[in-house]
Amino acid sequence: MTNSVHPHGRHRAPLPPAQVPADGVPGPRAPQSTMAATVPHAPVGTTARTGSTGHPAPTGRPASTSQPAKQRDAFFDNAKYLAIVLVAMAHAWEPLTDHSRVAEALYMTVYTFHMPAFILISGYFSRSFDMRSDRLKRLVTGVAVPYVIFEVAYTFFKRYADDDPTQPISLLDPWYLTWFLVALFVWRLTTPLWKLVRWPIPLALAIAVLATISPDIGDDLDLQRVLQFLPFFVLGLFMKPEYFQLVRRREVRLLSIPICASALLLAYWAGPRMTSAWFYRRDSAQELGAPWWAGVVMTLALFGCSAIMTACFFAWVPRRKMWFTVLGAGTLYGYLLHGFLAKGSRFWGWFDDYAWLHKPAGEVFVSLVAASVITLLCTPPVQRMFRFAMEPKMEWAFKRDAAAVARERAKTSP
Repeated sequence: MTNSVHPHGRHRAPLPPAQVPADGVPGPRAPQSTMAATVPHAPVGTTARTGSTGHPAPTGRPASTSQPAKQRDAFFDNAKYLAIVLVAMAHAWEPLTDHSRVAEALYMTVYTFHMPAFILISGYFSRSFDMRSDRLKRLVTGVAVPYVIFEVAYTFFKRYADDDPTQPISLLDPWYLTWFLVALFVWRLTTPLWKLVRWPIPLALAIAVLATISPDIGDDLDLQRVLQFLPFFVLGLFMKPEYFQLVRRREVRLLSIPICASALLLAYWAGPRMTSAWFYRRDSAQELGAPWWAGVVMTLALFGCSAIMTACFFAWVPRRKMWFTVLGAGTLYGYLLHGFLAKGSRFWGWFDDYAWLHKPAGEVFVSLVAASVITLLCTPPVQRMFRFAMEPKMEWAFKRDAAAVARERAKTSP
């Protein structure tokens, strides 16, 4: 069966707790003025307070207003950048998979872990989320509003680029990449509930299994993806800094090499025999033409494979500051903006017009272009240009609560 369905040395020092933004989104960075003052990382197990930004401490308690902001963690920014590069490259490989078994193997292997890794980081940075007013405000301005803006923008783009003037604007039916914002909004709101239940990860996995065998869920808000990717977000919620240090041990790095090689060989074998739609997690088993029990098996198997491959990915993420570390703050910009080029390349028939792109040299060229484009879209100038859509302040839309006024007064008091 062909792939017929496509979407569009050991460090002994422990990793410090990650900075937890008020909205938990591991993409757009805070305004420049809030990142000016920094303090050294706190050791593992301590409760580091943040300062004038109002960002919460890992415990979820209000931050002290008398201490400076905490520096970003290079490890997580590196991980976010590398993961988003793999997302863009996989989207570029998708048109090549029908004619190249190697491209298909790479495509399936990367799809096993690139979004799970990104979602796990999103969950990790959501650990202190609660229903406090400033965090709910950031959830609206940093997730819900960008969803509306990009859903409308993608719709008009499809009408023009694909010559489809009847394409409707539907906020209930996310188009292409905007599903992630819907999922992030839902996952974030449920964070306090996951902290209450006794076995959160098994429960989230059970929900994912039930979703896979429930074809009546429908396409509203892309709930299949929201539910099937849920275990990775919940897993991130309960990750601790020392877990990331554990996977970066030298023995784990060495073990990851044969694991990744085996995954590539397995994907090369499985490519012609299964549809890659299983990796998208947007359909039930019945909708993919499989019996219900296959959905149970595939959900559990893919979760295990994704967890292992994600650990292998984290094992090789640099901890120190690299040239691309600063780009980790703009991954959500790159993610949403590169969709226009990824879809446009299909609408305009680039892969059909240039047959040499399906040759090995062309596949390398496509990969390099995808990595270069996503890198450019994550840069600070692009972030400043599109901040109005990704991080609107919208002070006019919200009441000023007493707690926020008190925090501002404490900042300005001598």
